[in-house]
Amino acid sequence: MFFFMAACSAWHLLRTIFLMPRMHIPYPLPPAYNYGLPCPGRSQSYRTYEEKRPPEDDGPEEVPLEPSAPKGGGELGLGCIGKGHAAAEPFWPCVLSWLFVWHVVWLSVMQLRHYLFIGTLNPLLDHLAFGSEHLVSIYTNAFAFTQLCGVLCAPWNGLILDHHKRSKAHRAEGAQGALADLRASVPSLVLTVTLCVLFSICAAVPILPVQFATFVLQVISRSFLYGGNAAFLAIAFPPQHFGKLYGLTMALSGLVVLLQYPCIALVRGVLEGDPFYVSAPHCPWMNVGLIAVVLLAYVSPVVVVRECRRRAKKLEAATSPLEASTSAESAAQAAH
Repeated sequence: MFFFMAACSAWHLLRTIFLMPRMHIPYPLPPAYNYGLPCPGRSQSYRTYEEKRPPEDDGPEEVPLEPSAPKGGGELGLGCIGKGHAAAEPFWPCVLSWLFVWHVVWLSVMQLRHYLFIGTLNPLLDHLAFGSEHLVSIYTNAFAFTQLCGVLCAPWNGLILDHHKRSKAHRAEGAQGALADLRASVPSLVLTVTLCVLFSICAAVPILPVQFATFVLQVISRSFLYGGNAAFLAIAFPPQHFGKLYGLTMALSGLVVLLQYPCIALVRGVLEGDPFYVSAPHCPWMNVGLIAVVLLAYVSPVVVVRECRRRAKKLEAATSPLEASTSAESAAQAAH
């Protein structure tokens, strides 16, 4: 099994070697830029792009990382926003913003809940099945099967994020479009937390058949979690910082996930293998505590909503003088 998994992992190395550019991907991308293996009837690959580039051209290395200000509000200086900002915000102000801090909390607490569930699944099933190996085997196989269905759930979060694009015939551009993208991420963030809360509630119910619902909610919540994380970072922050922010987010959340080890040791040691350990009758303190921790993730969408309102006010304040100036010029021309 482990050799098979190692062989499957080799695909990612081969893809990196043969499909990705040899040096780097320029930002912003030049017109008609493409990379990967050349296909018949398709545009040129990265290699042919380099060959056709004029010798006097400085190449993609000279392309600045900060795009020019787009039309429609690029000069408004809306801070750390993904699309439509003028001068890109430096990296560290983005990292130290409340938007990023609470997003890391959003990811960390839910990821910790998922890892703890997987780590305590065996003792949980053994406890609920009263030691029946047959029942434990059935539910373990059911859990493994639901994990394969994660690829079917992955596009759902993207459909929610893109819903506003389909509902508007004329999509806003520049700062307005970036603000609309940020607003559209709020339902996705809220739904992801809600799914994780429902999953945690089902996991806290000491009834074996309820765990089928727990497995389904767990795989849906997990697919929403990781897809939504990458999508939010791409929307809310400058694109040239995406790789750094994504790596930092995963690293910080990984440090939080290390808390699973003392928790699992607590279950196997002090709690005697019972994740539903009670200090009072019918009160699963450990699972109730985990639900309370997951509820902390609701702060992130609240912070995003407040940030959207702040940016909307700033955008309105910046556009009002421009509109007044345009109206005055039109009136003066009409008078002449």
